[in-house]
Amino acid sequence: MHLARFPRARFAHLPTPLEAAPRLGAEIGVPRLFIKRDDCTGLAGGGNKTRKLEFLLGDALAKGADTLVTQGAVQSNHVRQTAAAAARHGMACEIILEERTGSKAVDYNGSGNVLLDRLLGASIRNVPGGTDMNAELAKTAEEVRARGGKPYVIPGGGSNAIGALGYVDCAIELVRQADEQGLVIDRIVTATGSAGTHAGLVAGLALIGANIPVLGIGVRAPKETQEANVHKLALETAALLGHEDRVTREMTLANCDYVGAGYGLIDEGVIDALKLAARTEGLLFDPVYTGKAVKGLIALGRQGAFKNETVVFLHTGGAQGLFGYHGEMEGSLR
Repeated sequence: MHLARFPRARFAHLPTPLEAAPRLGAEIGVPRLFIKRDDCTGLAGGGNKTRKLEFLLGDALAKGADTLVTQGAVQSNHVRQTAAAAARHGMACEIILEERTGSKAVDYNGSGNVLLDRLLGASIRNVPGGTDMNAELAKTAEEVRARGGKPYVIPGGGSNAIGALGYVDCAIELVRQADEQGLVIDRIVTATGSAGTHAGLVAGLALIGANIPVLGIGVRAPKETQEANVHKLALETAALLGHEDRVTREMTLANCDYVGAGYGLIDEGVIDALKLAARTEGLLFDPVYTGKAVKGLIALGRQGAFKNETVVFLHTGGAQGLFGYHGEMEGSLR
């Protein structure tokens, strides 16, 4: 496994911190809780997509692209980081935002990540929820070519085998940090959505023989669908590195009981989780991905699921999205 074989544009602030969270851990019955701070990757506020974008931008630049084309939900953290990566490298950025939640709220559609997308200079086009986003990506890429540009299409979440290399690298980094701290990790917990972060961790840990289980807390799809998506991408990522045989189906674990009403829709359980993390550790999580994952972490911890374990929660960032949910959260922040 030799990641230097792949083109990479280096702009992430790495390594990200690995910090103890004793007050939150004590509240939820996980006294040995640590947070891997991938909200601190540095690109326009940071987040997990920055690691993926180092490899995706490397590939785009190697292929002579001048325009990044990507898609996501209206308050997409991935889209914000992609727009920032394009700006940093003097590239154009074409964004397609899917109105996935159906919200017409002014803060949801104009604040948070959307405001930052515009500030970063991206060209934005909105489409209704349920639109075929792959077809829209292809359509936009063709429009870029028609006007003489060279598009590079990045899937939602940056989640393909090239993007997932960022979390192969993170797996190596995390194990190295644990070794330096004398920390034996029993379990990693993180949000799982478009699958790239989860799959990259699974592939990376398998390839280095770390034998650390990764539990993904689902934010959108049912368990069977999510696990299948993650496993498929983990295999593709390992194959890219020449070791597909080291990834087994049993390595992919997801719990999708904390999605709530649906993707991007928050509830009191999410808000309570956000408040608890903020008021015990000063940690800010987003309401769509990390908020639901923390909701799951808290519930599972209180159920005794992590008894006597040292748990690392991978913080995938996204606090910028909080501002898009001001109206829904305001009445609960007391």
